[in-house]
Amino acid sequence: MNPAWSIILFTTMAGSAQGLVVALAVACLAGADLGRAFVGGLLAAATVLLVAALVASFFHLGHRMRAWRAALMWRTSWMSREVIVLPAFIGLVGAWAVAALAGAPDVLVLRVLPVLAIALSLLLWLCTAMIYACLRFIQEWAHPLTVVNYTLIGLSSGLVLAGAAGVLAGQREFVGALSGWTVAATLAAWLGRALALRRNAALKPRSTLQSATGIHNPQLVQRAMGMTGGSFNTREFFHRASLQAVRRTRVGFQLLAFAAPLVLVCMAMLGAGTGWWLVALPVQSAGLLAERWFFFAQARHPQNLYYQVVS
Repeated sequence: MNPAWSIILFTTMAGSAQGLVVALAVACLAGADLGRAFVGGLLAAATVLLVAALVASFFHLGHRMRAWRAALMWRTSWMSREVIVLPAFIGLVGAWAVAALAGAPDVLVLRVLPVLAIALSLLLWLCTAMIYACLRFIQEWAHPLTVVNYTLIGLSSGLVLAGAAGVLAGQREFVGALSGWTVAATLAAWLGRALALRRNAALKPRSTLQSATGIHNPQLVQRAMGMTGGSFNTREFFHRASLQAVRRTRVGFQLLAFAAPLVLVCMAMLGAGTGWWLVALPVQSAGLLAERWFFFAQARHPQNLYYQVVS
């Protein structure tokens, strides 16, 4: 597949914002003394990140003025459900930020809204991941690990973002409490992604040139893509990266998105300085962009059995 950068940016930014909100919600429910200004500021930042992700998602639409119609098929379409849940989540996070900064009652700011935020964040992760997991003809996505990985990777990136924000705000206790959870979430995300990589590497295509043509010669090879020039199919379903580049991306995103943040957070935990959180954030962000590109690029669309040579 040839992923649009708007989708890559949307899924990574929204996932990080969801993880940030969940981390803050759990801290509030646990009784952490963070201060209204810090809570409200982080929620405002999460709202901005979510809105930016929403704006990015519009750039892959063919007819942006008809975007509202995407919500009409909510009974059967996971994308329609995502279109409904995302604005609701943005509204909830924004309302929580206003309530925290405006001095609303503690029961609302520290109890009711955090629970609702966690529930909506989990629902949004489910809707986003199921857009891909429900596509049975793309074997790389059609598995529960797709939902698990979207959730765990978003949670890991949100915790790193929360830790970096805590360092900048001087919230040492908050950062210290996050450290162990960040390591655990990042390890879990790495494990889930590694399991998905191992599964996908062992997949055998359900359709082959032999089954498509009825010619069962094992030496069957296609020499042309069926046309003299490129088309929508060859632009949308081929990423045009070399096999070597794809392999390097697979190694690179694991180092940047998982291994490096683990080392940097552990260094901070061991007393090397909280500033390592500020290094971990951009390093992991770069790795997440590479991971999401690889997620789409690895998917093999059945139509590529025919269009095997790209002009």
